[in-house]
Amino acid sequence: MILQRLRLRNFRNFEDEVVDFPERGAALIGDNGQGKTNLLEAVYYLEIFRSFRGARDEQLITFGCGHFRVEAQISAGADGEEVEVAAGYAREGRRKKVTVEGHEPERVAEAIGRVGAIVFTASDVEIVAGGPGARRRFLDIMLSLVEPGYVTALQRYRQVLAQRNGLLRDDAGPSELLAWNAGLVNEGSRIAEARARWVSARAPSFTRYYGAISGDQEAGIEYSPSIPAPAGAESALAREAWAEAFHMEVERLAARERRRGVTLVGPHRDDLRFWVSGGPDAVGLRGFGSAGQQRSAAVALRLVEAETLRAAHGRRPIVMLDDVFAELDPLRAERVAELFTAEDWGQVIVTSPKPSEFAFMRDSLTEYRVLDGTVVPV
Repeated sequence: MILQRLRLRNFRNFEDEVVDFPERGAALIGDNGQGKTNLLEAVYYLEIFRSFRGARDEQLITFGCGHFRVEAQISAGADGEEVEVAAGYAREGRRKKVTVEGHEPERVAEAIGRVGAIVFTASDVEIVAGGPGARRRFLDIMLSLVEPGYVTALQRYRQVLAQRNGLLRDDAGPSELLAWNAGLVNEGSRIAEARARWVSARAPSFTRYYGAISGDQEAGIEYSPSIPAPAGAESALAREAWAEAFHMEVERLAARERRRGVTLVGPHRDDLRFWVSGGPDAVGLRGFGSAGQQRSAAVALRLVEAETLRAAHGRRPIVMLDDVFAELDPLRAERVAELFTAEDWGQVIVTSPKPSEFAFMRDSLTEYRVLDGTVVPV
């Protein structure tokens, strides 16, 4: 995928800016606070129609304005189709409008993933070192982009979960809860099966990328569901096996849930475990990993995400790196650089306050200066 042109109106500190991007990519240079990350945020907003920084839509509007709009012209390679993806949000009425080639889909979820972008940030380390919510969010966003029906199942699950938790707080009886259990199990098992299948398929890639970054240290990822994982389920029967395991756990915990007033099992309590070899045993990266190991795992995970998008869509994603190399020690940064030069990742957009931090890419990337919401070629 190639980002050809991006237009920003009243988005963060960009009042009205148009940027044309070369096919190979761009290096965005500028001091902190000038708008480098805001520009990447705008591109990725058109991928999932949410801020990757967790900001609400109204927080993305330029101060003193009532709305923002972002437009991108995307091409699927030299001979591929071109598509325009746009999104806007108005403070009045809290209205979000998304269009693809000028047409508004019935649901925003139908338009996600059209840009084909992935963003690496320094805060990605929180996926590894932070709480389980960050890891579930990673899985949900990534699987929503590549797994048909995942985002619908996730939305339905959250709706059922909210209704069921409300009944539990109101001390509802078993017969009232029974009506919601089927939806919880049906949608929840769909989510759990997709998560487990992805982790199983991509764990070897994570190990390979982590080894390349760390200098051949062994590491891995494991799915840690709150539902007891069904043993030996064949792929054709995996969904049914997860549903049966979920149903049994809901029944087992029924009395405890009524006492606690909350749903105690399901994908909303899942986790993703990162481990690294430490002598004879593996140790968890979240609790025992060094800062360098945690950052290496975060970069490896994003590389696996990029690999997943490429496999699902048959196209190389737009890769955006937001000041990532500054957070790595020189040796790990060099190894990450080698990964990006050894494999053809397609269009790459890098940000940094200092050009020297991505000198290895300067021969292939056009440099731009970002200054107070304006972008100009160097």
